[in-house]
Amino acid sequence: MAAEDRPQITLITPPSFDLDVFPTRLASVLDAMDVACLRIALASREEDNLLRAGDVLREVAHARDVAVVIENHLLLVERLGLDGVHLTDGARNVRKARKDLGAEAIVGAYCGTTRHEGISAGEGGADYVAFGAIGDSALGQGTQADFDLFEWWSEMIEVPVIAEGALTVELVERFGPVTDFFGIGPEIWGADEPLAALKALLAPLG
Repeated sequence: MAAEDRPQITLITPPSFDLDVFPTRLASVLDAMDVACLRIALASREEDNLLRAGDVLREVAHARDVAVVIENHLLLVERLGLDGVHLTDGARNVRKARKDLGAEAIVGAYCGTTRHEGISAGEGGADYVAFGAIGDSALGQGTQADFDLFEWWSEMIEVPVIAEGALTVELVERFGPVTDFFGIGPEIWGADEPLAALKALLAPLG
């Protein structure tokens, strides 16, 4: 696959992690791989936890020229000096996020498996939409975003799209030609060597 056609990578953090260990693991991946964006996807609702983690991960990512977005916590974007927000409720809050954060911020929206939701997010000012899971996953309602959705999107819509959720080597190979990004997280962080796991997963992209 030609370099200009190769999907970029969005790395997604685990929902919880040891702040004494994870930043080093993250840094080793970012030092070795070309990553476009880091998504902070913590399950915690504790502001102190989010602020501490956000501070550390922003420093790791920005030192390597990697953009950072945080899931849903719109009010923390400016406080933490992040690049934007990733909304997990489709198009619902895209316009508000764009208005609050301004034109330069990254605003992304996870739109499940719904073409209409993705179009609405793009019309609302989203910089990208994410569809998934593309693999066999218990995420959401357990439904999968099929190949036809990405194929149609890549032909008809200019808003960049992320394929994510239960990725496998086979899915990376199949969806590579029809997606702009792969969102990768759980697939690698459970491995002893996340970097090796990421390289293996992305092997079909060349």
